[in-house]
Amino acid sequence: MTAPALELRALRKSFGATEIIGGVDLTVAAGERHAIIGPNGAGKSTLFNLISGRFAPSSGSIRLHGEEIAGRKPYEINRLGLSRSFQITNIFHRLTVFENLRCAVLWSLGYRYSFWQRLNALTDAEDRAEEVLQRIGLRRRRNIAAGQLTYAEQRALELGITIAGGANVILLDEPTAGMSRSETANAVALIREVTAGKTLVMVEHDMGVVFGLADRISVLVYGEVIASGSPAEIRADARVKEAYLGTQAEAA
Repeated sequence: MTAPALELRALRKSFGATEIIGGVDLTVAAGERHAIIGPNGAGKSTLFNLISGRFAPSSGSIRLHGEEIAGRKPYEINRLGLSRSFQITNIFHRLTVFENLRCAVLWSLGYRYSFWQRLNALTDAEDRAEEVLQRIGLRRRRNIAAGQLTYAEQRALELGITIAGGANVILLDEPTAGMSRSETANAVALIREVTAGKTLVMVEHDMGVVFGLADRISVLVYGEVIASGSPAEIRADARVKEAYLGTQAEAA
């Protein structure tokens, strides 16, 4: 039997006397698109920080393809095949779009820290960066500083950086936040394309995005998962409507 892509068991995180994550159980199958929704302050970003290694859990288990990763450093988890984006765009603003992507592919291609190799001589890294550049639709912006991109383009670049290393589990933290309706539609199409065949876990407040993209949805309220299921099951769940969705489910 194939292990889940991601499995959380009895996961807890406290800061001092305040418990933020209170015993979360969550299973995400390989190849699944799984959305985590919930009100502000529910613990969604903390949960992502635990999975990606930014925080160590107070107790509980986090398994990536069956391997325990709870408490490991972020770079160790990334090298095991998990990558994430952030709510606030996280790119190298002074580097060009292409240089951002080239940096992202180096480790996965076997390149380590070296003062003696010229980056423009690493043809496999150049080719991989060009491939990702094409996929995220920024080829025309290849040689401009990333800080000069529009907000939506910067989010697309961050998505490119997230997938460039070849991770098979992708965590996206509010990928369409701050976008217009047309920008959101373009972002959803891009996410769907670049995560095909991969496992996607996303935190998102736009219910149109959630119900249009996710195979399964988990609802986090006050640090606990109160429901998990298909979009149809979540729409119909009275507890979810009372705790979070309200009229959003009908509007999505």
